[in-house]
Amino acid sequence: MSWTEIVIEVALSDAETLSDALMDAGALSVSVEDADLGTAAEQPLFGEPGMEPKEAAWQRSRVVALAEVDADHAAIVSNAAKACGVAVPPYSLRPVAAQDWVRLTQSQFEPIHIGKNIWVVPSWHDAPDANGLILELDPGLAFGTGSHPTTRLCMEWLEINVPLQKPQSVLDYGCGSGILAMVAKKLGSSTVIGVDIDPHAIDAARYNSERNHCDVAYYLPEDFSSQSTLEVFDIVVANILSGPLKLMAPMLCSRIAAGGSLTLSGVLAEQAEDVIAAYAQWLPLTVWAEQDGWVALSGTLK
Repeated sequence: MSWTEIVIEVALSDAETLSDALMDAGALSVSVEDADLGTAAEQPLFGEPGMEPKEAAWQRSRVVALAEVDADHAAIVSNAAKACGVAVPPYSLRPVAAQDWVRLTQSQFEPIHIGKNIWVVPSWHDAPDANGLILELDPGLAFGTGSHPTTRLCMEWLEINVPLQKPQSVLDYGCGSGILAMVAKKLGSSTVIGVDIDPHAIDAARYNSERNHCDVAYYLPEDFSSQSTLEVFDIVVANILSGPLKLMAPMLCSRIAAGGSLTLSGVLAEQAEDVIAAYAQWLPLTVWAEQDGWVALSGTLK
């Protein structure tokens, strides 16, 4: 099937209303982009995770509506304008070339090399190093494919410290796709448990662990306390965000065995001191490593 994009330039105040009206008028999907993209007037929109801009719109916005190639594009624009109570705006049509979308999407995800010996490999690729620690993992709904610095930092910490400490138990709190739990298991930990508040993440983590032949138990927080046979762990790792990590300090520290380690990530470099202070009454944390403005904090419970 072929598609056509309907391209309309509008002011910031009209972008959201027109987008909704185009969907109601028969567009298959609508996106908003900067009309000055690629020029000196381009306006980047970004924010700290959890504090992203509420509106994806610019002073000069370009609304792009996707429609079938044989749809009545003029009617879609006319009906949308009528619903907004405005004159029919100028628009242009842009053909969308037929593509093998599955292959195109897959081509954007190559094997990822992490640390010394870890490879995260999509199912449609062969592992570059058959002797490495291989995780077969496809991009999905749950966070954690090894591409983000916070995940990489935790994986690198585990690669170095699990063999050194020879832990019997590891807790991955906020497990997402289960990637950290699987790394811990493949590095030799005998008991690994993952916890996440999202039921979809739990389902994804269980599926990923099955595919990778990793015996890991996964729980929602409300089931963790009642079903887990372990109360404390030799290693606790949590890759979340600074706000939740500060609130969770008493709970996470209560899960560390005497002499055990805690590693936290999801923390921006400028947030490190606040997170360290939140954990100070239980254990001293220090910055273990930094990547692209993110840090991993680590400490041992005396």
